[in-house]
Amino acid sequence: MNKNIAAAAIALGIGFAPAAQAQVELDLSLITCKQLLELPDEQAPFITAWLAGYFSSKTDRSTIDLRYLERNTQVGTDYCKTHRSETLMSVIEKTAK
Repeated sequence: MNKNIAAAAIALGIGFAPAAQAQVELDLSLITCKQLLELPDEQAPFITAWLAGYFSSKTDRSTIDLRYLERNTQVGTDYCKTHRSETLMSVIEKTAK
């Protein structure tokens, strides 16, 4: 599984490279459910993985349980389908365990 995380991190950098010409930084606190759901399938997991790491660091955890990452991603995505205007930050605060 760790190989998948490393590959995802590399692909994230590559996946956003063309967009970087137009926008150098992404403010993940402003990304909405609608924007997440409209991302290409290969980019969305990187956003959710970054957010999982962000919230882990807020609680002083240095680990991410991949089982919960998968579960929280699915629950958050399902929630987003009916709450498209909410930010991902607020969705994760409401749905993550």
